[in-house]
Amino acid sequence: MSSSIPRTAAVSAVVAAALAAGLLAGSQSAAAEDSAAVRIHDVQGTTRVSPLAGKQVTGVTGVVTGVRTYGSSRGFWMQDPQGDENPATSEGLFVFTSSNPTVAVGDAVSVDGTVTEYVPGGLNSGNQSLTQLSRPKVTVVSQGNALPAPVTIAPWSVPDAYAPAGDPANGGSINGLTLEPGTYALDYYESLEGTNVRVGSSRVVGATDPYSELWVTVKPWENDNERGGTVYGSYDSQNTGRLQIQSLIPLAQQPFPKANVGDWLTGTTEGPLDFNQFGGYTLTARTLGTLRDRGLEREVTDKQHKNELAVATYNVENLDPTDPQEKFDALAKAVVENLASPDVLALEEIQDDNGAKNDGTVSAGQTVKKFTDAIVAAGGPAYEWRSVDPENNKDGGEPGGNIRQVFLFNPERVSFVDRPGGDATTATGVTGTKGRAALTLSPGRIDPANAAWEASRKPLAGEFTFRGRTVFVIANHFGSKGGDESIVSHHQPPNRSSEAKRLLQAQAVNAFVKEIIAVDKQADVLVVGDINDFEFSGTTEALTDGGALHPAVTSLPRSERYSYVYQGNSQVLDQILTSPGVHHFEYDSVHINAEFADQDSDHDPQVLRFRP
Repeated sequence: MSSSIPRTAAVSAVVAAALAAGLLAGSQSAAAEDSAAVRIHDVQGTTRVSPLAGKQVTGVTGVVTGVRTYGSSRGFWMQDPQGDENPATSEGLFVFTSSNPTVAVGDAVSVDGTVTEYVPGGLNSGNQSLTQLSRPKVTVVSQGNALPAPVTIAPWSVPDAYAPAGDPANGGSINGLTLEPGTYALDYYESLEGTNVRVGSSRVVGATDPYSELWVTVKPWENDNERGGTVYGSYDSQNTGRLQIQSLIPLAQQPFPKANVGDWLTGTTEGPLDFNQFGGYTLTARTLGTLRDRGLEREVTDKQHKNELAVATYNVENLDPTDPQEKFDALAKAVVENLASPDVLALEEIQDDNGAKNDGTVSAGQTVKKFTDAIVAAGGPAYEWRSVDPENNKDGGEPGGNIRQVFLFNPERVSFVDRPGGDATTATGVTGTKGRAALTLSPGRIDPANAAWEASRKPLAGEFTFRGRTVFVIANHFGSKGGDESIVSHHQPPNRSSEAKRLLQAQAVNAFVKEIIAVDKQADVLVVGDINDFEFSGTTEALTDGGALHPAVTSLPRSERYSYVYQGNSQVLDQILTSPGVHHFEYDSVHINAEFADQDSDHDPQVLRFRP
């Protein structure tokens, strides 16, 4: 567990804020006073913030149920074997020792310490806080005790409703609300914070990541699809059965399972329920289930017919020449075999020729050549390419990397209409005569001076010709979701601040498409790329305003609408949108990365085939 501010600072700040908001009992002076011995459920209370936060407590007793000896959050969990019969109060508690704890699982302990509220990620993250004891004095009373029986997190125990609405009088926070564990999933999990819990055999809905974490669902039927994922279909349906799994077992003793979406973690997984920055409620396993591989395979899209144009988009995740050849080869193989060598391929996150080295380099010719050579070696076409170099460090992304969009195209199938003059700061426009639209610059950038594109990738527009028909392709990489609060935020609904920029970006692209359509109502326009937002989002609504565009992903069944898996939610980030002139098409979200522990990129590519 990591934090953007020191842990002690986060603790004292959240206590001060809670006192000021009237959420905590007592006053600043009372917080310094010792209290009589209390039970764990007294510390946890019936809200997210402890009624004893900031106070010194003595003689808090429990049995150690888990010990963490890694990271910046070292300590142990303890639990009172005899609860108070109140479902809103947790009987488990984390004790933050900062260094490796000297207790063992099964020890009965008595702890003196300060009740604190720690916010993983820092106060500005919007995350909920974790109730804990800090600066503890620990006394081991006895050893080898039986552990409290685990609470089984079962399909029927987790409510379908995700969270209560935040209190407007407290800035939309749910911190001061009494927990209703029988009504809301977030309340249910909070009522088990620090408690010894278990899940039975559960389906994996988020593949194992490099940090030895995976996601399961305890609700096998919840928005599931044929590949085993849990699809995120609206802001009102957060898939409450999802739970992150970490392990307290040393990797040398038991390697963490390497799971793909659709696999099963069978048997029993048991341990304390934690809350962390990168997933919220997390079962920190003392006992891990056994992985059952369900054999998920990477998809292969159909080959386009002779008179069909295949246009694809693929975020290749910060590709640069310093990446190992194996990454280029794997991406190239996917283009040839899984994407069936599309006629036009818009790439996102192509970095400059020396990657993250921040020396003013902006050209990406070496990056693209290494990729196109790998495609030829994999049996694919000799793609040509077009792009516009950005200004140095003006387009966001990794500092020094200068990511940008690039068009690859197969010259044996499609022609690129070159109209020179496009550069990082010069906008392309729309012209036309006799109902035939054209770009003034091709390739060219759309409205690069617009404030919507500050520190963000500018859309790349290109004009292509296929079988005598003009096709406009606009490659995009909208602003990321960085800075948004997570769905487990103490604000409900969470603050999604990044949407404001994407809304402006979508409006700019929509306006440009409308300019093309104003000249030619039947123009074939494809807006493609990493939109960084859902098909039901305000961003997508702005792109489609006035009927200028249609999100092609909605032609798929709801269960197949996803290109990215985040915290066990299979969701749409990458899109292709079509103008009204594109009457009939086939769309495919080609699942080759997002569901797998081994990934060439964290995004799945998208392909659209149509007859211009």
